[in-house]
Amino acid sequence: MHSCTHLHSCHQNNKKIFKELKRSICKFSDMERQRRNTKKYNFRQPDLKELRNLTSYVLDPLGFKARFGKLLPLLTTQVDEGLMSVLVQFYDPLYHCFTFPDFQLLPTLKKYAYLVGIPILDQLSFSGLESSPTSREIADMLHIDESLIGAHLTTKGGIQGLPSEFLIAQATMYGKAMSEDAFEAIFILLIYGLVLFPNIDKFVDVNAIRIFSTLNPVSTLLGDTYFSLHMRNAKGGGAIVCCLPLLYKWFISHLPQTVAFKENKGCLRWSTRLMSLANDDIFWYNRVYDGVQIIDSCGEFSNVPLLGTRGGISYNPILARRQLGFPLKDKPNNILLEGVFFQEGKDPQGLKGRMVCAWRKIHRKGRKELGPKNCVALEPFTAWVRKRASEYLMSYEYPRPTSLVEVGPSTLPDQGVEELRDEHRSRAWIREREELLQQIKEKDALIEFLEHQVIDDPDDAWTSLLPQSSRFWKRKYDRLSKEKANMEAAYEEGVKRLRASYLPVSRALDDCF
Repeated sequence: MHSCTHLHSCHQNNKKIFKELKRSICKFSDMERQRRNTKKYNFRQPDLKELRNLTSYVLDPLGFKARFGKLLPLLTTQVDEGLMSVLVQFYDPLYHCFTFPDFQLLPTLKKYAYLVGIPILDQLSFSGLESSPTSREIADMLHIDESLIGAHLTTKGGIQGLPSEFLIAQATMYGKAMSEDAFEAIFILLIYGLVLFPNIDKFVDVNAIRIFSTLNPVSTLLGDTYFSLHMRNAKGGGAIVCCLPLLYKWFISHLPQTVAFKENKGCLRWSTRLMSLANDDIFWYNRVYDGVQIIDSCGEFSNVPLLGTRGGISYNPILARRQLGFPLKDKPNNILLEGVFFQEGKDPQGLKGRMVCAWRKIHRKGRKELGPKNCVALEPFTAWVRKRASEYLMSYEYPRPTSLVEVGPSTLPDQGVEELRDEHRSRAWIREREELLQQIKEKDALIEFLEHQVIDDPDDAWTSLLPQSSRFWKRKYDRLSKEKANMEAAYEEGVKRLRASYLPVSRALDDCF
C-alpha cells in the first residue's frame, strides 16, 4: 500500500514538472515572435580615486558609519556596466519598474535606506523650493573660512557650486591636521556631490549642498534614480545620471545566490542570464525588514511621489510588496498605479507643490493592513505580469528550457500556499545563511583595517598621532574578532540544521527518479 501511494506521489510530481515546462515554453512563444528594439544607454561614473585616497584620514570607521551611514563602500563598488546596460532595457515606463517575463522588480525606499545605512525621515530632504545657501552658511557647514568659500563659489551649467579640486584640497589639509569634524564635513559633502548626486564632472552643485545640510538623502536618491531611468527611456537612450553604485548594489542583491549562477561557467551573456530567470530564482526578501512599515502612499496620491534634483516621478510600492515580505495576490488596481512625472522647469500641473504637500501626510502599512508575512506571488498576480510583459515585449530572446530544474510551479496557486510552506522555510534558511556570510565578510574588512593600523605595526607614525590610544583600537579589534567567531559558529550551526532539514527531501527525490 505504501509503495502504491509513493508511486502515485512521484507520478503527481512528474506531472507538475512537465506541466510547468509546457507552460514555460508556451507563455513566451508570443514574445519570441516579436521583440522590442534595445536602446543605447551610457552611465555617468565619476573618477573616485581621490575620494578613495581620502578614506585614509577616517580615524574611526565604525563611528563614521554610525554618524553618516554606509557611504564608504560606495566608493569601492565595482559596477558591472554590462549588467546595468542590460537591466535598463527592462525598465517599464508604464508602471515605473523593471518588468521581466514573469516578475517585476523595483528599487524601494526601504532598500535604498538599508543600503546606505540612513533612515527615512518623515519629511522631504529636498524640494528645489529652498533658497540657495549663502557663503556664510556653507562656510559654517564645512568649517572653512567664508572668504575662501566666496572666492571658489562659481556657476557651471546654470547652477552654483564648488569645484571638487578645492574641496579635496581642503579635506586633505584638515585630514593631515587631524581636524576630524572639518575633514568629515568636507569629505561627506564630496561623497554627496560626486557619488550620491552626480551632475557636472568635478563639481559639487548647490543641490548636493542643500541635501547634505539635512543628511536625509534617501527619497531624493530614489527620485533621481527613477527620474533618470524614465527620462532616458522616453528619449530613446542617452546618459543615465544617478547614484549608479547604489542602483547596482540594489539589483545584484536580488540576483540568485547560487554558485552556478555566480560562476556562470557557460559564459552566458547577461541578457541570456536575466531572461532565463524565473520567479523563484530571485532573492526576494531580507529579514532586516521584519516588522517594518511601508510608506505606501502620500497625501492625495495613490502611490508615493518622489522629488529628485531634476524633477518628480511616482513609484508604486504595491508592486514591491513581495520584496518587503508580503504576498502579491491579485492584479493591482490601475488607479493605484497612476503614473506621475514632470521635469524641472516644465510643470504646468503644479506637481512639485502638490508633491511637497503630499509628504506632509504619509500613509504607512504593515502587518495589520497587509496581513502576515508571506513572501510569495500568487497566480492571478503573475498572470497579470506575464500579460504586461507580452504586451510591452522583451528586448531579448527568451532561452528555451534545456533541463528540468523546477520541481513545482514558479508561482503559487491560491490553494498551494500551505503545501509549499516547507520549501519556503528552507529558502529562508538559505537566505539567512547568505546574510550571515555577508556580515562575516564585513567584519573581516574591519578586522583587516585594524590589523594594519594596530596589530601589524603598532608603532606606526600614523597610529601614534591618533587622538585615541592604541589600546582603544586593540579593544575594537578584540571585540570584532569575538563577534566574527560567534557568527562563524552560528553559521556552522545553521548549515547543520539546513542539511538536516533537506535530508528527507533529498532521499524522497532520489526514490522518485
